This record gives sequence, C-alpha cells and structure tokens, in this order.
Amino acid sequence: MAQTVQTIFQEFIQKKVQIFKDRNALTSHFTPDTIPHRNEQMNAIASILAPALKGGRPSNIFIYGLTGTGKTLLSKYVGQELERMSNQGTNPVKVLYINCKMRKVADTEYRLVAELARMLGQEVPMTGLPTEQVYQTFFRTLDSNDWVVIIILDEIDALVERMSDSFLYNFTRINQELKKAKVSIIGITNNLHFIDILDPRVKSSLGEEEILFPPYNALELQDILKQRVELGLVPGILSEEVIPKCAALAAQEHGDARRALDLLRVACEIAERQNDEKITEKHVDLALHKIDYDRVIESVKSLPKQTKLVLWSIINLVEKEQE
Repeated sequence: MAQTVQTIFQEFIQKKVQIFKDRNALTSHFTPDTIPHRNEQMNAIASILAPALKGGRPSNIFIYGLTGTGKTLLSKYVGQELERMSNQGTNPVKVLYINCKMRKVADTEYRLVAELARMLGQEVPMTGLPTEQVYQTFFRTLDSNDWVVIIILDEIDALVERMSDSFLYNFTRINQELKKAKVSIIGITNNLHFIDILDPRVKSSLGEEEILFPPYNALELQDILKQRVELGLVPGILSEEVIPKCAALAAQEHGDARRALDLLRVACEIAERQNDEKITEKHVDLALHKIDYDRVIESVKSLPKQTKLVLWSIINLVEKEQE
C-alpha cells in the first residue's frame, strides 16, 4: 500500500502535462486584483466606508444576495483596500472578518466576542469567564486606540438563529460604550428576507445602508471564469466549450459564481488525474456529477439521526417495491 501511494506521488511529480499555474486562482476564496461586474456594489460600499479614513464612523451596512453573487469577496476586498489606504498615513482603520457559521468561533455569544478580541491582539480564554467580562475586555481593547474598526459578520442570519436578534441589538450599540474608537458593522446574508424578520430596532440600526447583490447571468459568469483561467491555468489547456458550459450550468443555479468556479476547478482536477492533455466538455460533465453527488452525501450526513432512519426506511420500502 505504501508503495502504491509513493508511486502516485512520484508520477504526479514527473507529469509532463501541466494544467495549473495557480490552483488557488480557481477557488472562491481567491481575491483577484479586479472583480468583474460588481463596480456598482463596490463603489457603494467604498463610498459608505470612506469616512473612516478621516476618523468618522461609517454607517452600518446590510448586504444581501443569493449564494455566489460576490458579497463576501467584494466586502473583504474593499476592507483590505481600506486598511491599505489607512496605513499610508490617514486615520487608522482595522477590518475584522467573522464567518458566523464557523463552529468554535461564532457558535456562542461568548466565543464570538472572544474571537473579535483576539483579532485585536487581546487573548481571551475560549471558556471559563462570564460573558459580561469578555465584553468588557473586548470594549477595553477596542477603546485602547483612536481608530475605526469595521466588523464584517458574514452569514449573519446564523447568529440570529442561535442567539436571537437581541444580541444584534446590543452589538449595533457598541459605540455607546466607547470613548475613542468607533465601530461599524457590515452584515452579510444569503437570505433575501432575513432583514424583514428582525426586530424593528435592530433593522433600523443594522440596515442604515442596504446593498443588494443580484445574480450573475451566463455572460458575466463567463467573464469571471476567463479572468480566473488566465490567472490559474496553463495557456491553451482548455477547450473552447468548457467556459460557456460551466457558466451556463451555474447560471441555472441562480447565477452562482462559486458553483461555476467549482465546476471548472474540479473538471481540471479530473483531467489532471486522468493524465489528459486537454480539459473538455466531458470533464465538465464528470465534475457536475461529482459535485452534485458530494452535495447529497454531505446533506445526508448533516441530518439528525431520526431523519436518517426515516430516509433509510423509505429507501428500503422503495427497493422492496421494485423487487
């Protein structure tokens, strides 16, 4: 077995056909220098956050749109540029990003506030302190500098599901506890109706500015894929039908750029494993099957035990009827 594994590794190292220049460029986590077809949203976010460079507190922003419409990518990109500009001698700005679906990071109010404190350089135990004490540590760390702190809460609806919106109500009023620092919040969600179910007080505080990210169409997805191909793949390795097909399939899934990138990347990985010299439509079909299969498997794995038993019983009944 060890020899087989070593052989696989050795063959990979010695491959003559190279497909990837930068594998990371075909992932949804990669941040390119330019983001196609999001100028309107980018300029809106940048304009709202710009006062931070002169020490002003920007309005809170609520960003919503379906999965794969560029919300996270663009928010992090603008945040990085804002920090970079502040390092050139303007008022200091710090941007903190939290994915609220991450376990052991944002699954309780305690852990979320502790993680934010750690991002500012203040170590806090993962457990063991009263939540109020963790808040006080966070506020004290925040107020140790005359700066503007932008907190990006991605998948913010997951927070409300676990903690209720009373947490958000308190969170949007952090500035009342501060003397030097100023805090603004960017909330991001895939749920287009999320803000409508919030307490009106939370809605008015969090949604000072609202920005909608519409789905990409097939042509826009093609532009996104072409940009990533140029960055991530060896020239000439892609058949001309691959990008249009990936874009068309992703456009059917509410214009999901993440799905388009996943299809392209997995198609390339399948071609690489098969030692093919060209990525073709065949590899996209195989990638589609693999991604959909993996999605079903992961969905079933996440089901409660009782639901799995019901599903197993249904499968058994169907199989018996077929016999």
